[in-house]
Amino acid sequence: MTASDNRRIKNEAQYDTLREQGMGKEKAARIANADRPGKTGGKHPAYENWTRKQLYEKARQVGIGGRSKMTKAQLKRALRSG
Repeated sequence: MTASDNRRIKNEAQYDTLREQGMGKEKAARIANADRPGKTGGKHPAYENWTRKQLYEKARQVGIGGRSKMTKAQLKRALRSG
């Protein structure tokens, strides 16, 4: 089946390429129909505009230890790596 046979495929060229690479129909269709192809989960928030207090609270929520002695830069690093 090619993408042209299936009207629900948004990006037919991408679907065909993924199928030629051996990807399954369903997975290729999900990727080709994604709103932002190439963007997959796990995007980190932009911590640059957060205050130290906000960073500290987020670090507390996710359970980062030693946060009370961390600088703003250290908190950002810890949140991104954690």
